[in-house]
Amino acid sequence: MEESSEALINRNNKKFTRCVSHAQDELRSFRSYLRWMCVDQSNIWTATFSWSMFVLFGIIVPAISHFLLACSTCDSKHKRPYDSVVQVSLSSVASLSFISLSNFVRKYGLRRFLFFDKLWDDSETVRKGYTQQLNRSLKILSIFVLPCFVAEGAYKIWWYASGASQIPFLGNVILSDTVACIMELTSWLYRTTVIFLVCVLFRLVCHLQILRLQDFATVFHVDSDVGSVLSEHLRIRRHLRIISHRFRAFILWSLILVTGSQFVSLLISTKANSELNIFLAGELALCSMTLVAALLILLRSATKITHKAQAVTCLATKWHVCATLDSFEVDNGETPTALAANRQVFSGDSDGELAGDDETEEEEDDLDSTKFIPAYAYSTISYQKRQALVTYFENNRAGITVFGFTLDRTTLHRIFGVQLALVLWLLGKTINAL
Repeated sequence: MEESSEALINRNNKKFTRCVSHAQDELRSFRSYLRWMCVDQSNIWTATFSWSMFVLFGIIVPAISHFLLACSTCDSKHKRPYDSVVQVSLSSVASLSFISLSNFVRKYGLRRFLFFDKLWDDSETVRKGYTQQLNRSLKILSIFVLPCFVAEGAYKIWWYASGASQIPFLGNVILSDTVACIMELTSWLYRTTVIFLVCVLFRLVCHLQILRLQDFATVFHVDSDVGSVLSEHLRIRRHLRIISHRFRAFILWSLILVTGSQFVSLLISTKANSELNIFLAGELALCSMTLVAALLILLRSATKITHKAQAVTCLATKWHVCATLDSFEVDNGETPTALAANRQVFSGDSDGELAGDDETEEEEDDLDSTKFIPAYAYSTISYQKRQALVTYFENNRAGITVFGFTLDRTTLHRIFGVQLALVLWLLGKTINAL
């Protein structure tokens, strides 16, 4: 009877407590922010409300703003010749972001999507660092969104206040313009928030892998066996593949849409009869800066985690070299004093290099460190095992990939080269037409 009354699931189990979502978990404040952003889809009612807000502020309000407030009869300062590019660019990227976020939450759930269900197997340092980064992500989101909103708000308030009699209105001009201004600003705020939110979430999950890699680098500073090192690296690689698979379509389409938007903006703004000033093209420039900033968050996060993941190969090679040298010196009967003296000769501790070390100390971690590694391996791990592990790292470079293409610095150079070629080609056509 006592055995049958036992709970089928031990709720004190470590794995269970890390996987189950509850009202007082780490995502409590984050869920409340998502609710205020109108992107919470935790149940059928909030999902319906979220989709309604997206259709209203992401599609309907921009369309009404463009077709009813084009103001073709306004003076030169209040015309909106580039409004179609602005509205289509923001709405298309916002639609991509919202649909991707909805698919992530519906398919995986917020907790699983942010890898909180996997934190039970990580160290306390990783868990605390990731939770702090989650809270910091909302501040990063506001840093990008608020300046764009303030600039757009100043422009819209000036546009409606100075051209109230020229702008089409219904009934009372002041009330009509006030409502229209509020709706346009809300639409701009909503779309930029959704765009930056998905980019910041991608940065967040990439930062978790960086924390894991930094924690993984400590295995080379203690007496570890090859099996545990290989097992941990395989786990990190598996999570990087999961991130790549989830975000690959979003990253690719973001790159295509932002590049197309910038290409069209450059095309229409460099025509022979185009007018360029802060009043006409200010909103276009703000839209371009917003989209490019979002794309840079994606690319920088992807290349940073790829760089950290590939730095493991260098760290493992250095660990192998230090262990081999130490084992060779010990086998030849060198005393610890002689061994320390040899390291001192090659460490280069001159005053100038020490000053340089002080300057780069904050930028280096265990992955990028240029210091010698204390060799514990030679006493427990054979040369063949260390060499096999280094060979594995050399032939299994991890990182963020997009349909097989690794997003590293070389890929960024190629993307920049393609876009520079498009810009130069377009400028050549424009100059020839003048």
